[in-house]
Amino acid sequence: MYNVITGILFECWDILKEAAPYVLFGFFAAGILKALIPEDLVAKHLGQNGTRSVLKASLFGIPLPLCSCGVIPVAIGLRKQGASKGATASFLVSVPETGVDSIAITWALLDPLMTIVRPIAAFITAVVTGIFINMIPDTKEIKANPPQEGCECSSLSNSEGKDLPQKESLGRRIEKGLVYAFSGLLKDIGGWLMLGIGIAGVISFFVPVGFVEQYLGGEYSSLLIMLVIGIPLYICASASTPIAAALVLKGLSPGAALVFLLAGPATNAATMTVVAKHLGKTATVVYTTAIAICSLAMGWVVNRIYSWAGIDVMSWVGHADHTTESLVYPASAILLLFLLLKSYLPEKTSDESGCGCHEQPGGG
Repeated sequence: MYNVITGILFECWDILKEAAPYVLFGFFAAGILKALIPEDLVAKHLGQNGTRSVLKASLFGIPLPLCSCGVIPVAIGLRKQGASKGATASFLVSVPETGVDSIAITWALLDPLMTIVRPIAAFITAVVTGIFINMIPDTKEIKANPPQEGCECSSLSNSEGKDLPQKESLGRRIEKGLVYAFSGLLKDIGGWLMLGIGIAGVISFFVPVGFVEQYLGGEYSSLLIMLVIGIPLYICASASTPIAAALVLKGLSPGAALVFLLAGPATNAATMTVVAKHLGKTATVVYTTAIAICSLAMGWVVNRIYSWAGIDVMSWVGHADHTTESLVYPASAILLLFLLLKSYLPEKTSDESGCGCHEQPGGG
């Protein structure tokens, strides 16, 4: 038992070392984004019906530093302010499927091609979902309570009916954005990221090389199985990445990994409840079906791209294993663990310390 526990811990440590510098960079970029994007920008551009608002919602959601639970109050606020059903749904898809943090982790644990393909696939999935949901006629007005004041996750949507705050200096906004990124956002995502790394460590230790090829060797069956696993799983984009990387190391195709990366974060109980309540039951069926079909289609396309280009994702992973010998990687891992532990310590009352919507371990 001791050997098993230590073996899993060593695997987790190796994965954490590979990802840590990129995770820290991702949170830094998230803080800068929060500082530079005006709070009323989203509502201003998404408060229209039609394909244009769907495209804007899908594009804007890709780098936005919000996770699966954080996007919900923002989406509700946007819908209340007049965003179309399609734009709201597109926002709910693109935001949790990717982000600056998960893009950085994808570069660390998978390969450059997947780093590019993942946000493109998320954008396409969000656009298709939004367009189809816009075809459903409105049947009732939205009757949602506005997000709690002071909630960082809903800060983009709660400016309605409030006086605009005095404009702060760029330096102050960057400071507040970084404090938020390395406290509230890190607390929101970090717990789930550690869970994902833990699951990846278990997979790496117990699953022999070739196991996935033997039992999930069929291309279409592997795509479907990863879809079935991903849809009910409550996991954020950052946490899903190390799991997908561990499965790829055991023989899973890049396309099947992408299916998991798309379906897992975008579909969970909380999101589906919001869609059903505020967009309707028909929209819920369309939402899930569109994500499933797009995920499978994009997974198939990605397998064709890797095959056509002759790219072996294992070569990039092997390169990552060697680069972790640098002191930067363990130092980054220790710093990340320190910041994560610090984010869970009791803090003084502050607008940047997180919010009541992140009571679960690490959010999601």
